[in-house]
Amino acid sequence: MMDNGIAVIVYEKDADGELNRIDERIWTTAMITSLEHINFITIGNQEFKTLEGRLNLDSGKLEILVVAVRNE
Repeated sequence: MMDNGIAVIVYEKDADGELNRIDERIWTTAMITSLEHINFITIGNQEFKTLEGRLNLDSGKLEILVVAVRNE
């Protein structure tokens, strides 16, 4: 059986509360399942803390809300 995956959009919530779309790609079922066990994801060498997710049935896409981890 082939895993076609699902389109995932990642939105970053900035310090002002604005949402910025930072990534969209197809994730495999294994990647989606891993969300149950992780708190952080890396996109473009930047680490983000996952806050919540939403399955948008109208668009057929999973939307994930993240905030950037600031390495100070």
